[in-house]
Amino acid sequence: MQNFWQKLHKPIFCLAPMADVTDCAFRTIIAKYGKPDVFWTEFVSADGLAHPKAREKLLIDFKFGQEERPIVAQIFGGNGDNIREASKLIRELGFDGIDINMGCPDKKVEKQKAGAYCTKDPKLAREIIRSAKEGGESAGWRMPVSVKTRLGYNKVDFDFIKEILKEDLSALTIHLRTRKEMSDVPAHWELMPEILKIRDRVAPNTLIIGNGDVLDLDDGRRKCEEYGCDGVMLGRAIFGNPFLFTNKNVLSESEGQELFATKQEASLKKHENFLLKIFSVRRRHSSQGFSQELPVSTQEKLGVMVEHTKLFESMLGNPPAGGKNFAIMKKHYKAYVNGFNGAKELRMKLMGAENAKEVRNIVDKFLVRY
Repeated sequence: MQNFWQKLHKPIFCLAPMADVTDCAFRTIIAKYGKPDVFWTEFVSADGLAHPKAREKLLIDFKFGQEERPIVAQIFGGNGDNIREASKLIRELGFDGIDINMGCPDKKVEKQKAGAYCTKDPKLAREIIRSAKEGGESAGWRMPVSVKTRLGYNKVDFDFIKEILKEDLSALTIHLRTRKEMSDVPAHWELMPEILKIRDRVAPNTLIIGNGDVLDLDDGRRKCEEYGCDGVMLGRAIFGNPFLFTNKNVLSESEGQELFATKQEASLKKHENFLLKIFSVRRRHSSQGFSQELPVSTQEKLGVMVEHTKLFESMLGNPPAGGKNFAIMKKHYKAYVNGFNGAKELRMKLMGAENAKEVRNIVDKFLVRY
């Protein structure tokens, strides 16, 4: 069986895994309205999967549909045995690949010697990668193993990147900031050429995916052309914008430059306004490029939101039976419901909804008056 990573056309566009965001309902919506080249699951604790009771609750995060392929399951952990067993499970569930999170800055994750902690312990990081490869092997075939990490912990650490590349990963996604920097500074895209030099010397077949401050597909293409990476991963730009991967909703070059200036001012509020802006227009694709801007109607935005809510309830609902709390869905409403008259009032009403039927009724009443 061929490694799916080697079949992808470049540049590769990926959707970043985000806890309580990129669940199977959300991914189903994205697959319908604008599919990336690769999906990731939310990250799941390998240690948790090792315990029967916790495993039952965590398996919902590994739920996926055929329309999402290729899809990799992301895990985290510092125990090689548990990583190995989790990788076996991932193989048995039919995923296309295994991804190890070595970049999460959450302190609870780091206490498990996982996530960004791995950037401080390259020996452990390499052991974890080997364990994942062993668990993903069946009948002489190994599932592709990839890693998502950062530039380092307190400072840029090219030696760490060199060490994990020695494990011959299928792909390496690098969030171009250190753990210390979180997302408070612009991503260090200027360091990508040096990373690629290391890759070319150590593991020439490993794909390098850049992550951080990628505005849209056009911006991603520009970054791949300018810095030479094989693809990009987009995260925050997806909120409220299921059309992102079709390039229907994009910023002009000047607007993109404005966003970077805004981010350099470290204003989260202004960044939220950017998310609203990218969902306000679509562009018609022509042979000459992106020409005519087409507005996305409020009805269309709200229709997708209702559809997303119904999917969440049908696929992930019923917390007593191991499902997810409806409050998770409400996190998306701030992104969907913004930038039009009456949005604030509508959001407030949606915050009080308890199920998809109530959400639909609230939206229907709003649209009658809109």
